[in-house]
Amino acid sequence: MADDDIEDIEIQLFLEALHRRYHYDFRNYAQASIKRRLTQARTQLGYASLSAMQEGVLHDESVLPRLLNYLTVQVSEMFRDPSYFRALREKVLPHLATYPSLKVWVAGCSRGEELYSLAILFREEGLYDRTLFYATDINPDALDAAERAVYPLDVIKTYTANHQKSGARTSLSDYYSAAHGGAIIDKSLRERVVFSDHSLVTDSSFGEMQLISCRNVLIYFDRELQDRVVGLFRDSLARKGFLGLGSKESLRFTRHAASFAPFVSAEKIYQRAEE
Repeated sequence: MADDDIEDIEIQLFLEALHRRYHYDFRNYAQASIKRRLTQARTQLGYASLSAMQEGVLHDESVLPRLLNYLTVQVSEMFRDPSYFRALREKVLPHLATYPSLKVWVAGCSRGEELYSLAILFREEGLYDRTLFYATDINPDALDAAERAVYPLDVIKTYTANHQKSGARTSLSDYYSAAHGGAIIDKSLRERVVFSDHSLVTDSSFGEMQLISCRNVLIYFDRELQDRVVGLFRDSLARKGFLGLGSKESLRFTRHAASFAPFVSAEKIYQRAEE
């Protein structure tokens, strides 16, 4: 048996063990992506093989949080892809403004950059006070970081430029204060946020949303899991609600594509279709 075949078996056994021991399910993540992340985790955590890392995580619960930091993607920035946020501002929020109350779900919120981008956007457009934001992730460390809302000062220049390109009506500096070597997001932007552990792989719908933003998450799932997650989003959206995906993601090949109509095609923003 070739070494690659043996490694594939090790990966399958590892993911099955992780699911049975801790109920974190990575079994339907894209193979190339999960293989790369497991290899990085094994190297950085100091294990000689995946089998050794499997033994470590099964018998030592303290390994799990460190492992999750490698298996979940934590790369983002505020107002990432500013044209997406400009499209929300100019095309989507005028529709949402007709609702007396709003629910927004940031699925896979990571460390909160997208969440606070949306909170700022909604405040600038006068919708923040009638909106409840749900920020979910499977990584408890990421959720804790999102709730603390402290970002390195050296990224603020990039965040500020992104904000301006999104059609900003204010200055980003209005929403944070510098202290202890970091930029702390104003606590008023956290008052209408519910932070919660939620797995797109195993958990069900928990509310009726007017907007779901889940960007650069589906690309890490295989086709079967993508279908499952898009179905979850469909079931979680209110009538004529909106779904925003990442620039490299699409609903075209999912079995739920007919449940959505393109709304701003260039920015991968969809609206739940009449059914």
